[in-house]
Amino acid sequence: MKNLNQDDAKRICDKVLSLTSADQCEVNLTGSRNGNIRYARNAVSTAGLIENTELAIAVAFGKKQGVATLNELDDKSIERAVRRAEELARLAPDNPEFMPTPAKQQYKASETFFQKTADIDPEFRAQVAAYSIENSRKNKLVAAGFFTDSDRFTAVANSNGIFGFQRDTGLDFTITVRTEDGRGSGWAKRSVGDASKFDAREASDVAIEKALRSVEAKALEPGRYTVVLEPAATSDILAYMFNDFGAREADEGRSFLSKKGGGNRKGEKLFDEQVNVWSDPWDANVAVLPWDGGSMLARERQDLIKNGRIQDLNYSMYWAKKQGQRAVGTPGNIIMGGTGKSTEELIANTKKGVLVTRTWYIRMVDPQSVLLTGLTRDGTFYIENGKIKHPIKNFRFNESPVSMLNNIDELGRPEILSGDESPYQLLVPAMRVRDFNFTSLSDAV
Repeated sequence: MKNLNQDDAKRICDKVLSLTSADQCEVNLTGSRNGNIRYARNAVSTAGLIENTELAIAVAFGKKQGVATLNELDDKSIERAVRRAEELARLAPDNPEFMPTPAKQQYKASETFFQKTADIDPEFRAQVAAYSIENSRKNKLVAAGFFTDSDRFTAVANSNGIFGFQRDTGLDFTITVRTEDGRGSGWAKRSVGDASKFDAREASDVAIEKALRSVEAKALEPGRYTVVLEPAATSDILAYMFNDFGAREADEGRSFLSKKGGGNRKGEKLFDEQVNVWSDPWDANVAVLPWDGGSMLARERQDLIKNGRIQDLNYSMYWAKKQGQRAVGTPGNIIMGGTGKSTEELIANTKKGVLVTRTWYIRMVDPQSVLLTGLTRDGTFYIENGKIKHPIKNFRFNESPVSMLNNIDELGRPEILSGDESPYQLLVPAMRVRDFNFTSLSDAV
């Protein structure tokens, strides 16, 4: 099904709102066109295109709520869904944390749609795979990768006059390249909204080079080392901490931002002064929708950490009312400031240390300190006198991003990454960190 335009989306939203007799109604209409190609062992295994449209209708009678979803948009199907949502609401118990649907909001559009990405076709996807496969074969390597692209629209409306419509595009590419004997491995990931900023050759070449350089890995004794974390490694670790900026979780003693005796640690300095983290829906690199899809509240630019100090927390409508705070839309992106330095420059400034391409299989050990355990993968190298000396075997690590951000020596250039462990679009830098805790060796490559 072709993605709807703004006029068609508004007509459907207005239709829903006109059919219900509930005290309030919220409408969320989404559609997407998602293409993909997957390859492994130097051969394409699957490719396809998925199109879908979904309409979600939420109504309330007093504090009783009901929701119905459908993907058929004819008038009869929409009316049946409205009646179903009303029926469920009447049967539901009162929600003790019920909040009325927001008053009319002003949504300032963000640049989330790029025609070049929307125009991606099967030939474009095939070329992405072809270069990785052909160049890997030339180097006697084995490639596996997954490329996805999306063209989406989102419309929101409610019975208080809210209406928002916006299109967005994006693509994600991951590639793993290994030597034929499995002793060397390289990896790369790219995530962008604008296809003109994506270079499949560049990403593939990074993975190929790392695979070639990572053979004959030597064992290095576990312990605490200075590490250069590439942005992919940084993002996977920090995502767990960024997920914990909810005010309610902090106030109720359930996060690292909880204060002993009650309350939260807003205003406290918890990190190195180099740490600055914010959210900005209109950032040119990681623009997101200007509203929060859950609450329909307009998003704003928010400083979460400023010069190492906790600046702001995320308040839901219910918790904001309870605590006498102001609620805004939950962030859709997380941006951490850095410098213009490349990862290579961070390496050049390192006397002795370890370069980590990526982290993998991360699990939470202690939520109160955000202590994590995980593994390095696909390219871990020993640095000496500003140069990569040789590949080393992978490690298991036990580390907290809270501690890590107190041990920063130097920050690099931020890069865009979709968060595997986070609902946010991430823009985070490479970094050099002291005393990173490697606890044991791993046989994984």
